[in-house]
Amino acid sequence: MTDADDLRRRTAELLAAHPPATTGRLEFLRARFDAGLAWVHFPKGLGGLDAPRSLQAVVDAELEAAGAPGNDPGRIGIGLGMAAPTILRFGTDEQKQRFLRPLWTGEEVWCQLFSEPGAGSDLAALATRAVREDGGEAGSGGDWIVDGQKVWTSSAHLARWAILIARTDPGVPKHRGISYFVCDMTDPGVEVRPLRQITGEAEFNEVFLTGVRIPDAHRLGAVGEGWKVAQTTLMNERVAIGGARMPREGGMIGVAAADWRARPELRTHDLHQRLLKLWVEAEVARLTGERLRQQMTKGQPGPEGSGMKLAFARLAQEISGWEVEFLAEDGLTYDDWTMRRPDGVDFTGREAGYRYLRAKGNSIEGGTSEVLLNIVAERVLGLPPEPRTDKDVAWKDLPR
Repeated sequence: MTDADDLRRRTAELLAAHPPATTGRLEFLRARFDAGLAWVHFPKGLGGLDAPRSLQAVVDAELEAAGAPGNDPGRIGIGLGMAAPTILRFGTDEQKQRFLRPLWTGEEVWCQLFSEPGAGSDLAALATRAVREDGGEAGSGGDWIVDGQKVWTSSAHLARWAILIARTDPGVPKHRGISYFVCDMTDPGVEVRPLRQITGEAEFNEVFLTGVRIPDAHRLGAVGEGWKVAQTTLMNERVAIGGARMPREGGMIGVAAADWRARPELRTHDLHQRLLKLWVEAEVARLTGERLRQQMTKGQPGPEGSGMKLAFARLAQEISGWEVEFLAEDGLTYDDWTMRRPDGVDFTGREAGYRYLRAKGNSIEGGTSEVLLNIVAERVLGLPPEPRTDKDVAWKDLPR
């Protein structure tokens, strides 16, 4: 049975065999994965040791103290937080062996091809089609030909692989005719176009798929059961966005508190009261996230992650708004409006104006706040669901 002492011993052995000061970053990350110290709760041979998820902190602390390199989770967050748990749960042995190691080391970046121009909040209404080339049955080895458009795709300009959901049977209700695939973003027919945002950057993209060929071996789950697979991705996505581990007064509330301490000449009683309220709410959200992570050690995340993501979006917008107001004219400055395609989002390393503008997207990405409120109401609180007239209607017969 792997315990904290065993993990410390294994970590010490890794550091002795691959000293961070003299070992290349990628070589060290590969060795860490092979030693089972990447994500200790994953199975042996796939970067883990079948250990409790809670023990990951033991490994991370030892490696941080030794100055070991990290895998830049901000850059590969979609792979770590969404693709990996889905592949682990639904992937074949061959898929797990092929994708998980380069995903974790950051050698291959992933993106998520879910949202569409006509199916954003109603994701199950997606229209991107995947048609079996030879008309054969599942497992016959035939390729799928995919045509459609995806939108709001973070990191598509960096990605080698994408998790993709597409409609494979338009003759059944919308949730039942979807299948889940792994798409090679370098294949012919994949076109990525930048979407410039209110920040001036093009962190998001729109992706056009024209005759893209995907082998049946890159399908996750059974044909027509893509919505079930996608639920694992979506629940992990919301935890990844709203439930990231951080210390007390970490994240955006820490920046706001630092501004308050550094600029006493700008303080007012009203701003003080609002900051105190936001500080308490941020701490409650942090502790709730810690409890959620402890619950996750016993299984897959549930709909509670939607509540965490809701809280994160609201707090990010309110804290960034408070900061801009507190800093007065200094809060209106913006360092660079140059059109660029960044590797990730930096909520704490940029100025207040960036945080204020970028936080507007938090209530949209990863599921809109309105949709998440419905999920919490129906699946957490057990309230009656809203009437759905399209529940038993074939997708092809739905009005558009």
